[in-house]
Amino acid sequence: MAQWFQLQQLDSKYLEQVDQLYDDNFPMEIRQYLSAWIESHDWDMVATSDSLAVVRFHDLLAQLDVQYSRFALENNFLLQHNIRKIKRNLQVRPGSNSELIYKGNTQVVVNQISDILCLAEQIQFNLVTVEVPEWKHRQQIACIGGPPNACLDQLQIWFTAVAEGLQQVRQQLKMLQELEQKYTYENDPVTQGKSALEERALALFKYLIVNSIVVERQPCMPTHPQRPMVLKTGCYTLQTQCVMNMEESNGSLAAEFRHLQLKEQKITGNRSNEGPLIVTEELHSISFETQLCQPGLQVELETMSLPIVVISNISQLPSAWASVMWYNMLTCESKNLSFFLSPPQATWNQLSNVLSWQFSSITKRGLNDEQLSMLGDKLLAAGNPNGLIPWTKFCKQNVNEKSFPFWLWIEGILDLIKRHLLCLWNDGCIMGFVSKEREKALLKDKEPGTFLLRFSESSREGAITFTWVEGSNNDVHFHTVEPYTKKELAAVTFPDILRNYKVMAAENIPENPLLYLYPNIPKESAFTRYYSRPTEAAEPMELESASEAGYIKTELISVSEV
Repeated sequence: MAQWFQLQQLDSKYLEQVDQLYDDNFPMEIRQYLSAWIESHDWDMVATSDSLAVVRFHDLLAQLDVQYSRFALENNFLLQHNIRKIKRNLQVRPGSNSELIYKGNTQVVVNQISDILCLAEQIQFNLVTVEVPEWKHRQQIACIGGPPNACLDQLQIWFTAVAEGLQQVRQQLKMLQELEQKYTYENDPVTQGKSALEERALALFKYLIVNSIVVERQPCMPTHPQRPMVLKTGCYTLQTQCVMNMEESNGSLAAEFRHLQLKEQKITGNRSNEGPLIVTEELHSISFETQLCQPGLQVELETMSLPIVVISNISQLPSAWASVMWYNMLTCESKNLSFFLSPPQATWNQLSNVLSWQFSSITKRGLNDEQLSMLGDKLLAAGNPNGLIPWTKFCKQNVNEKSFPFWLWIEGILDLIKRHLLCLWNDGCIMGFVSKEREKALLKDKEPGTFLLRFSESSREGAITFTWVEGSNNDVHFHTVEPYTKKELAAVTFPDILRNYKVMAAENIPENPLLYLYPNIPKESAFTRYYSRPTEAAEPMELESASEAGYIKTELISVSEV
């Protein structure tokens, strides 16, 4: 009331401006009669809340009724007439705008749905063309021993969110269709754009679903889980169809194929003077197909495993695994089954990582730079560290005039480590890959009795040897023992061989020449924890000699003459 009273005290020129503020939408009479009620509310807050605005609108109508009653008591017919007219106009005006409001809101909804579909298309494009290929590449790397960074959880969250959004859009379009059947008008945006929006939403949903199916775990033999994508015939029998059931734990659909049957299809080479590919170079794939059915929707889904190699004998596993490594190292294509008709060459940077992963995947330690340098020298031409390595040189051609290829030599060493040297390798006791020239350079300035452990370069099945230095100054001698193979190490552990090794010195007195593990670690400090524990002597089998102390314990000792 105070504000309205102050306004009335203004000069006439200002009162004219005040008069221009009021029209039929909000007559000045309302401001006059309801000034106290108007000034008692915060209209800035009302302007920000639709629900509060509705409440205040009905309060306004109620206040007009109160004012009408007052005028009735005063028998003021003219003012009663004015108040009744004002109220009627206020009540009719929102109704008269309802059609405009409806049309405007409908256009807003259609525009928002179109914007949502544009955003979904952008997100979907990024998921399908960037995120999924990157995940598949990470899976390839993980399959050949690389970092295990192929979790699907985040991708599944993203795909699910987009799919749910598209389904909600389709549901909203159905609701608009129902509304259209009840009320429509000329140039109705729902009528004009509904079909296009429905087709677009459905196309996006189908495209998303089709590209969302992947092979999370690649095929592998249960006996060799660290060597996936190599399958031996006869390992599986097969049922080709399976009903997908709901997983209670996470609500996902899953099908378990308990039995598999492999069908072979040869790929004939098209190069001159060459026939079919050898078995370990023939690539196959397993296709997974399913069907998604919803009311008014049927989507055919298909995905394929990474190329696999089928072998008939476990002896073919090393060569088959070499093919798997080479393929996944050099290509991201999942359907290039003719890859080995013309296999690309690899850089040493690519191959060195994969070689190191072969060790770190079965042990706790990969290969360091010095070890990789020695291996690189075997595959690369002298003075050409950036050269390319052909597939044949890696897996087929004999290396450095030996009777076996490079990869089979590495495979033999991996098996040797896994069976007999795992703890020594994990703890860094084995230098492993060091050339004879480098070996002498490392030992020549060391204390007599310093030795290092390296893998033999002449054994295909994998063997380990040790070299020690004796003498000093200009009279230095190096001695290397005959390599120990899996056969010898199955009888005596390598730490026990190092502990008990003897050479026949002067006057035929045996002594152990091994004193320090390179660079200067006392042998006992390095290997004591690996030595076999003493065992009690076995009791004799003859009953009449049962009171005797037992058999005399024997021990295998390696002795050399220098």
